[in-house]
Amino acid sequence: MPGGFDSPLRHGRRFVTLAGMKPRLPRLSTRALILSEGRLLLVNAYPGGISDLWCAPGGGVEAGRSLPENLVREVHEETGLTVSVGLLALVNEFHDPATGFHQVDLFFRCDIAAGAIADDWRDPANVVTERRFFSRGEMASIRFKPDSLAEIAFSAPGPAHYDPLEIIVK
Repeated sequence: MPGGFDSPLRHGRRFVTLAGMKPRLPRLSTRALILSEGRLLLVNAYPGGISDLWCAPGGGVEAGRSLPENLVREVHEETGLTVSVGLLALVNEFHDPATGFHQVDLFFRCDIAAGAIADDWRDPANVVTERRFFSRGEMASIRFKPDSLAEIAFSAPGPAHYDPLEIIVK
C-alpha cells in the first residue's frame, strides 16, 4: 500500500487513514513576542512546573474571535498584561508523530499597553507556572521553542518567517 499504514488517502470527499480514522486537524494558536528593555517575555507553560521548556505567551484560538482578540485574551490570562498586537513575525508548526497532534503557532510582535508582571499573578487555568523577561544572552542558557524564537524576536521587524514542522518536546 502506498505511503504506509497511517498515510491519508482520498476516499470520496474526505481524507481517511488506512486505519479508517479521520486525521486530526491542526490546532491553531497565537503567540506574543513582547520585548521590554531589550528582553523577551517567556512563560513556562507546563502545569506543576514539570518542564524547563520556555515559550512565548499565548494559546489556542477560539472560533468566532479574531487572531488579535485571541492573543490579547491569552496573554492577559498567562501574564496579567494587556497588549496591543502588531505585525505577524513567525509561523511555526510542530507535531507529535506518536499521537497525531499538530499545532500551527502564529507569532505577532506586541507592545505592553497596560499592566506589569506581578509575583502574585496566577494563570486562571493553572497552566503557566512562571513568567520572566530574558535577554538574548540569557536565552543561550535555557531551553525554548521554537528553535528560531530568539533570532526572530530580537531581529528588526520585516517579512514574517516560516519554521518548518518541528517534533514536539517537553
